Amino acid sequence: MDTVGGLLREWRHSRRLSQLDLALAAGVSQRYVSLIETGRSRPSADMVLRLADELDVPLRHRNRLLVAAGFAPRYRERPLDEPDMSTARDGVRRVLCAHEPYPALVVDRRWNIVMANAPVRHFLADVDPDLLSEPVNMVRLGFDPRASPPGS
Repeated sequence: MDTVGGLLREWRHSRRLSQLDLALAAGVSQRYVSLIETGRSRPSADMVLRLADELDVPLRHRNRLLVAAGFAPRYRERPLDEPDMSTARDGVRRVLCAHEPYPALVVDRRWNIVMANAPVRHFLADVDPDLLSEPVNMVRLGFDPRASPPGS
């Protein structure tokens, strides 16, 4: 199981920050950051969120940090096709349509196509139908030889 300290350390390293840099940005001591990362101090939920904010951690991963620290998640994940996401979905659809006649698509965090405009169909016309079964994955399309048109 991941610890809050280990996860924070990973995020800090990925942002190329020292403990001192993070501590100064969050308004805490470097020693306190060290104690959290080594598991010798248990941060409050507010402190976890403050550090996550300074590290620019996405909300989904902030939930992971909170759970690792023993707190309930605070940020709800909602799929784009939920009824209360209709305004966001309509906005994304408008952006896709504005890109026409050029192809544009929306992918999720696993590179599955969530939405696409009409010109994308032309790019997928010669792809093996087995690769176009839901969910259509862009990584699979990029590496599978059946995604290339014959003779290319």
